[in-house]
Amino acid sequence: MGFSNSNRRRREQALDFTTKVYKNVPILTRDAREATDVFFKQGQGDALINYENEIILVSQKGENPTYTIPDVNVSIDNPIAVVDKNVDKHGTREVAEAFIKFLYTPEAQREFAKTGFRPVDPTVAAEPEFAQKYPPVKNLFTVKDLGGWGEIQQKFFDDGAIFDKIQGAIRK
Repeated sequence: MGFSNSNRRRREQALDFTTKVYKNVPILTRDAREATDVFFKQGQGDALINYENEIILVSQKGENPTYTIPDVNVSIDNPIAVVDKNVDKHGTREVAEAFIKFLYTPEAQREFAKTGFRPVDPTVAAEPEFAQKYPPVKNLFTVKDLGGWGEIQQKFFDDGAIFDKIQGAIRK
């Protein structure tokens, strides 16, 4: 299955743009929290590309960042699972399963929203306190829309994949 010329051109433009962005990254941190600390506490960098919850967290700690939520964005959905081996060993299956169910209740979603995480419950998201804090994203997609983590890993992060190509272009 081949790509149309316009599709191929868009992919090339995206790769070129991403390479240009990475050329301007003075420090490639290990994770989002470290990037936040380097930017706000150490004052390194002119702009920060990070998760929404990181910006809300620094706002709650007294910073006053100016930020934009892009019109096209990805929803980072964190999985949760009961680990059979552990709950069976400790006899905690019932409480573990109840906890998972609790995470999706309006009460739990409100607590997550207060600490910087968009509520997944539409009723909670519509509450005035959170509707203002989390404006709608015009085009929100998920990892599943991109083929799932297996496809993303292979295409972008395996040895020799897109991320390696970007880093190789920067080192030239």
